[in-house]
Amino acid sequence: MEILVAQHAGFCFGVERAVKIVKNAAEESEHIYTLGPIIHNPQLVNELKNKGVEVADSTDGIGDGSVVVLRSHGVEKDERNILENKNVKIIDAICPYVNKAHTEAVNLSNEGYFVVIFGEKDHPEVKGIASYIEGKFETISFPEEAELMTFKEKIGLVAQTTQEKAIFEKIGNILRGKCNDLKIVNTICNATTLRQNAAKKVAADVEIMFVVGGKNSANTRRLYKICKDICSNTFHIETKEEIDKNLLIGVNRVGVTAGASTPKNIIDDVIEYLNGVNNE
Repeated sequence: MEILVAQHAGFCFGVERAVKIVKNAAEESEHIYTLGPIIHNPQLVNELKNKGVEVADSTDGIGDGSVVVLRSHGVEKDERNILENKNVKIIDAICPYVNKAHTEAVNLSNEGYFVVIFGEKDHPEVKGIASYIEGKFETISFPEEAELMTFKEKIGLVAQTTQEKAIFEKIGNILRGKCNDLKIVNTICNATTLRQNAAKKVAADVEIMFVVGGKNSANTRRLYKICKDICSNTFHIETKEEIDKNLLIGVNRVGVTAGASTPKNIIDDVIEYLNGVNNE
């Protein structure tokens, strides 16, 4: 059985940076919190918990004198304001590309554009982007929602950093007919596009595909959908324990990719497991 691993898989720059920041903070301080999980990977979040890093669901759960690491997905404007008025030390681990999306959305709003955010409405990154916009905006998740939009004089389009570029472009084309002035700012991270393209290449060349990453990870779920559309035998797993060995009987080529928030050791464990099945 041949095992094909996507050329681009696992931690992206922003995630790697955030994890390094929070691990360094845990070595230097006690009472470390992240506002929401630092990244969307339960295994890594649990590892950090063992190092003393607690996940706070809201600013209410963070006491005076604590150290708060702002997660890679960013925080909402009100949350940041609350933290800045508390007696806490704030360490910023927000992905620079997420911060860029915030800035671009605010700039468009300040220029008088009706801002359209392409992304998952309830995702913390999208909610964070929206919270900084002073003017009117709308969040859409599908091209069909763009079709339903009413005419606006000026529309500015940005995206959640982990969205699919082809769909972003499709939405942009739809919005051209919904306004007199359309300004598109591509805020999709290049690492996302690289991972999606590499995953497509592998999925087209295997009989079964495993997408490794947190079930709560938006970019991993998107990778799964992309691969599933190409290879019907695609499975989203968090760890090697979820692999059903019976699925591999008679398979000649198996593919592996992983979301941008999946640690290398988890990917390596999956590959090692598949190699072990190979040698049985």
